[in-house]
Amino acid sequence: MRFMKFVVGALMLSVAALSQASPADPKNGVEYKTLAAPQPVNSGKKVEVIEFFDYACPHCFAFDPSLSAWIKKQGDAIVFKRVHISRSGTDLPQQKMFLTLSAMGLLNDAMHTKIFTEMHVNRNRMNRDEMAFDFVAKQGADRQKFIEIYRGLGVSGSVRRSASMMDAYGVDSWPMIAIDGKYVTSPTMANEGSKSATTEAELHTQATQVMDILVAKAKAEKK
Repeated sequence: MRFMKFVVGALMLSVAALSQASPADPKNGVEYKTLAAPQPVNSGKKVEVIEFFDYACPHCFAFDPSLSAWIKKQGDAIVFKRVHISRSGTDLPQQKMFLTLSAMGLLNDAMHTKIFTEMHVNRNRMNRDEMAFDFVAKQGADRQKFIEIYRGLGVSGSVRRSASMMDAYGVDSWPMIAIDGKYVTSPTMANEGSKSATTEAELHTQATQVMDILVAKAKAEKK
């Protein structure tokens, strides 16, 4: 009987926490999670923000404009990085394209947007090596140099590091945002407590609200 009372009490507390949670007042375990093992960051006094994303993901494509506007608003308060997800046992040309363009110094915001547009507006999935090669060549990149780096040990190592980071941050869906090696959230998580979002745009607004609060929290913890 005592055990049943404990279970019922715990459930009631969980329901109460959910009912009180909101993107404007996010709760740990609801709108965001705290990592059991904090990850190292090298952003100095600034807050590190990482987006785990997939070029093939329509939700990542939809979130990108809101995320870009949020990054611009943050200015010098953050150091922003992107990590293209890996899939176990699957070679992802889109991920290797991302890593190769990064290694060549060609992955600026304009190129990032072009890749998303090519995949989700022009319906070019770029899920084969040659498709990726053709696309980057059309953007003016040196095709042969791109292919050499794409097939090199450096990119292979980066793919493995991406997979390790996903494990360390507990990334099982995307887009997911990591704040200063301590916290993770996402558009879906940000809506978890209130369940109030009816459109993807509302999910994005909620996510950036939670991200604002987590950045402020992480910044205060650096002092």
